[in-house]
Amino acid sequence: MKREEILDGLRQSPKVDVCVIGGGINGISVFRELALQGLKVLLVEKHDYCSGASSALSRMVHGGLRYLENGEFKLVQESLVERDRLLRNAPHYIAPLPTTVPVFDIFSGLGNGIVRFLGLSRRPSRRGAVAVKAGLSIYDFLTRKRALMPRHQFRGRRTTLSKWPALNPDIKSSATYFDAWVSHPERLGIELLQDGLATESGSVALNYAELQRAEGGGYRLADRIGGASLALEPALIVNATGGWIDIANQTLFSPDARPAALIGGTKGSHLIIDNADLRDALAGHMIYYENEDGRICILFPYLGKVLVGSTDIRVDDPATVRCEADERDYILQSLAFVLPGIVIRREQIVFQFSGVRPLPASTDSFTGRIPRDHFCTVLEQPEGDPPVLCMIGGKWTTFRSFGELAADMTLERLGRKRRIETSERPIGGGRQYPSDKTRWSVTLAQRTGISSERAAELFDRYGTEAEEIAVFIAAGPDVVMPKSGYSQRELQFLIRNEAVEHLDDLLLRRTTLSVSGELSLDMMDAVLDLLAQEKRWTVEQRASERDRFLTLLSERHGVDEDMLSARNEPRSTKCDTTAKSG
Repeated sequence: MKREEILDGLRQSPKVDVCVIGGGINGISVFRELALQGLKVLLVEKHDYCSGASSALSRMVHGGLRYLENGEFKLVQESLVERDRLLRNAPHYIAPLPTTVPVFDIFSGLGNGIVRFLGLSRRPSRRGAVAVKAGLSIYDFLTRKRALMPRHQFRGRRTTLSKWPALNPDIKSSATYFDAWVSHPERLGIELLQDGLATESGSVALNYAELQRAEGGGYRLADRIGGASLALEPALIVNATGGWIDIANQTLFSPDARPAALIGGTKGSHLIIDNADLRDALAGHMIYYENEDGRICILFPYLGKVLVGSTDIRVDDPATVRCEADERDYILQSLAFVLPGIVIRREQIVFQFSGVRPLPASTDSFTGRIPRDHFCTVLEQPEGDPPVLCMIGGKWTTFRSFGELAADMTLERLGRKRRIETSERPIGGGRQYPSDKTRWSVTLAQRTGISSERAAELFDRYGTEAEEIAVFIAAGPDVVMPKSGYSQRELQFLIRNEAVEHLDDLLLRRTTLSVSGELSLDMMDAVLDLLAQEKRWTVEQRASERDRFLTLLSERHGVDEDMLSARNEPRSTKCDTTAKSG
């Protein structure tokens, strides 16, 4: 359904079982859960899907090794179960990640770790070999029945420096264990959304729309694209806005019924670095290390570059977060500590991002002690207004189980029964995932007429969903976009089928062009021309959109027009993905 069709349908039938506000990964998860149970659900996102904290994650899918110090064993166990489910259900985007912990002491951190576990200390501390060994042994114990990945192993100093010679030579040993990483988190969110939309329940979703309290009571839906406003009558509201929960509650409740603060978020910032020496020094591993102040940091190979992070700073306004200069300096300083011989130049930082962790409200002076677990609370309203279920906390790895929890509470409240489980339900391009990816790509190429190289490239991006895109590409002449593996018809497919309304939707979230540092000025303008044509924008609208995107890229991601221009190269006009004749 197109946007106007959705709005027309809501005008004619404003009653919905549930209105989910917040189109991040947790909002999409509960939307999918409820739609699969046959409820009529409306998902409303004020901006674009997965455009807030859900696009600013560390790209890790993990159990949370450091949460063990806080005594959050239940969360770690749940996270490890969900991590392994994602490895099975979304193998096109989730993959094992060997993770190495450099160890600089033997016994340090053990005593402080115990008192931290007992809640008697707030100070971060360096973890020695004994503390690391204890944590990894618990990790192995919690996954012993599934055993999808190898158990941890320790290496001595000489063996460690033999494999990672660039590491700080002061290390005493290292430990390697396995977690996982996600290559295209925003695309995984889109696939989950499409799974919910494909049901027969009549559930629909709108980005760039907002649920507002109407004058005189009740609610209205405001369309931020076309400007329309229409009445809406939800039986229950799910507030899944993450770091914006308290802000959203101010608009959902009448002034005399507004609830107390529920969220106390912290900001995490990351850098994407294009440095071959740094990438090669990792030897395919994530390095999970402690900075000199005891704070945990990470770096690992990501889409041909290296992802480094992160910070953990309290924030009051999630709308204003960005990676500040002092955060960038802190991350680079931590990198210089663990890999002292590698120098990072400013121009090698090709992208940066920052997001808010939606943590429960807390007065703890040390942010690392704030619980990372999730829970739901139902807030009642005066008679006649629907209750509001708020999803508090949560992390990317546990989106499915968190969505399941919120959905089950909603179903109980509405007197409905669960009919479909999602724990083993494949996601998007993870459906019918082949054991032989090369053979699958060759077969797709033979069936559609595109080259086998192009079919393999599409499979890497979309998993088995590549088949539908390949059929669309093969239906007409295609042109490669400047300095890119993407083509015109591929992008047309995304625009027409994935609710693309702005240039950043396409270049920041539906594709990896920006985050991977591949986006050039020529590519940006070519995509903008394509989007303007598809949207029938005027010259003025196109110019406004260009300015909007360049401002966003510069202010939020540290990429200015000069950096984009430096990545230009002569345009190609013929694409080797053009369908073969006959």
